[in-house]
Amino acid sequence: MNRKLVLAVALVGGGWSTAFAQANSCAVGVTQDACQKAVDLYQYLAPQLGSAITGGNATLGQGGALGGLGHFSVGLRVNAVKGSLPQIDDLSARPVITGARPTAYRIKDAPVPMPTIDGALGIFRGFPLGVTNVGGVDLLLSASYIPKVNEDDVAIDPDNPVKLGYGARISVLQESIVSPGVSVTYLKRDLPVLTLTGESLGSTLRVNDLDEKTTAWRLVASKSFILFGLAAGYGQDKYESSAIASATTGGLASPDVSVSQTMTRSNMFADLSFNFPILKIVAEIGQVSGGTAPSTVNTFPSKGIVDSRLYGSAGIRLSW
Repeated sequence: MNRKLVLAVALVGGGWSTAFAQANSCAVGVTQDACQKAVDLYQYLAPQLGSAITGGNATLGQGGALGGLGHFSVGLRVNAVKGSLPQIDDLSARPVITGARPTAYRIKDAPVPMPTIDGALGIFRGFPLGVTNVGGVDLLLSASYIPKVNEDDVAIDPDNPVKLGYGARISVLQESIVSPGVSVTYLKRDLPVLTLTGESLGSTLRVNDLDEKTTAWRLVASKSFILFGLAAGYGQDKYESSAIASATTGGLASPDVSVSQTMTRSNMFADLSFNFPILKIVAEIGQVSGGTAPSTVNTFPSKGIVDSRLYGSAGIRLSW
């Protein structure tokens, strides 16, 4: 295994990372250590990559609903988690053929990026209440694109390169001159079903029928001050995936293993937006934390699987 293989998986948003999710799923034999190290490495990366997919605010800089039919928003953003990559090129981490052997991995900090396109469409303005409205509804949409790749001994083959996400926003308060915008959002994002193959140092790792899903809810408040705006929120993320994994070492193949992983983490964030006519430039900072760590044979002493992680987002948003 090499760092290129880990980084390639990270760039497709965590699909491979969640494939190897059971700490004791590898059969005893010459392939066990390579298999187990793959299981534990991708268990380690899975929560980081799930956080990169979900980010913070469903619509950067937005708190309340858009204001009903005729109002819309389209944005391009990049989320980046302050991630940690195990240094799998260390000699101490080289797989052996005498059974699973625990390794204490060195960690190198590295951002885990995820570009997305987000959209929102006003559906219902809400019910008047004094100088504001309550109960407004927006439809939320997102899109992810995963290309077919075959280079540097790594092949990524999606069943369909584009996958849509969807959700809704319900306004508690519509933003007005005197009141902030407050809303609850729910957004579901899935990646295309992937087949991944990696070749490294005489070993082959395969993941077939890889299916990854994320869901996120948020409670968000925002207020615009003509030239700039502020928003803050809290919520939870849930990452779920399943796949069929196998490994080949020294010409010997491990049995196919059905694997899955589920993790729920808390998420809090704050946005700062700069306002122009119909255009906002938005920066976001947030933190994810919590969750139950899976058991692993290999360890990551300097940064645990469910330790809290910072992330940032930057993007532009057009709205009407």
